[in-house]
Amino acid sequence: MPKFTYKAKDSKGEVKEGSMTAPKEKAVKERLAQQKLTPVEISESAPNPLAPVLAQIGLGAAEVGAKDLVLFSRQLSTLVSAGVPIVQSLSILEEQAENPTFRDVIWEVREDIEAGLSISDALKKHPNAFPEIYCAMIRAGELGGILDTILERLSGFLESAEALKAKVKSAMMYPAIVLCICGVVTVFLIMFVIPTFQKIFEGFNAELPFLTQMLIDLSDAMRNYWYVVLGLPVATYKGVIKFYSTDKGRTFVDGHSLKAPVFGVILKKVAVAKFTRTLGTLIKSGVPIMQGLETVAATAGNVVLERHILNARETVREGGQLAPPLKQSGVFPPMVTQMIGVGEETGCLDQMLEKIADFYDQEVDAAVKGLTSMIEPVVIVIMGIVIGTIVVAMFMPMFEMGSMVE
Repeated sequence: MPKFTYKAKDSKGEVKEGSMTAPKEKAVKERLAQQKLTPVEISESAPNPLAPVLAQIGLGAAEVGAKDLVLFSRQLSTLVSAGVPIVQSLSILEEQAENPTFRDVIWEVREDIEAGLSISDALKKHPNAFPEIYCAMIRAGELGGILDTILERLSGFLESAEALKAKVKSAMMYPAIVLCICGVVTVFLIMFVIPTFQKIFEGFNAELPFLTQMLIDLSDAMRNYWYVVLGLPVATYKGVIKFYSTDKGRTFVDGHSLKAPVFGVILKKVAVAKFTRTLGTLIKSGVPIMQGLETVAATAGNVVLERHILNARETVREGGQLAPPLKQSGVFPPMVTQMIGVGEETGCLDQMLEKIADFYDQEVDAAVKGLTSMIEPVVIVIMGIVIGTIVVAMFMPMFEMGSMVE
């Protein structure tokens, strides 16, 4: 996003200088006018040569988060339901937006709407801020004349999705931190503590136990090839990312992740909750089921699941029901497919999908709590075994020397 420097006069005639990021010079003039400043000079600053690098490592401009989108949806729903024109509503929200990146996005959306684009088409131009499901529901709200209701529904949907994501992240946070600490402590012991013992063992002039000798050799290798120790995790991470970027890699990882012990069960429940919540919200908002299934597939986040949903979409397009192909996929439990089948027969598919989503949200919550309580002692035991093995290996020669003296 370009950065502009400006000189402007306030109501008292005093000159004020500053800078701001904005998509165009016109946006700078509008924001200065909102601050009751009259622009004297506006010029675009030279681009920061480090901007691409900072963006890659996540230190660039702030991203548009779920909280920004939820707040935007609720406020826009209130303004629209109060009869405020959409362009004026967006102008108000642009002024109130705290995230500078999102403020620029709102400005561009407002400009596109003023130029004649529909709201959904204007939002589609910013996929990093407005996901596909958001644009699909806004389009349904425009066509049905219930934009304020759709925006309120979107806020609830985004909050539920974010809460589900937070539950899974919180479950993974503790073991990840403990394992990282365990790894750092282990590397520190091997590279800096074991060499101290090695000097002591050299004075024994005796053959060392196998475990002790193995750790000493490992310590020598890690100290001599420290660049490998530092580079291996980075190379592994890059390799995994590159492998996952291929079709075969995504299929392999996504397929096996759903079958993984313990974690696979949770991922399946999360997938079911997300699928039913998203599709139920879309259908309830008036989005046709074919478009809804296409949108859900695109936002599934798992290529294997995406293919199963698209396969179900083809069945529906040919006049079949949704439940049978979902059952054949093996991802969706029998209870889910049976309830979807009942929903199709009774014409209450959206309500049935919401009930399934509520149930599986609770299932995910219970599974995450169970996983956390199970992982905690396992991680502590693993950490104890690793560090205990190093300590025992270092003291074994001393015990043997003591027995020889006796």
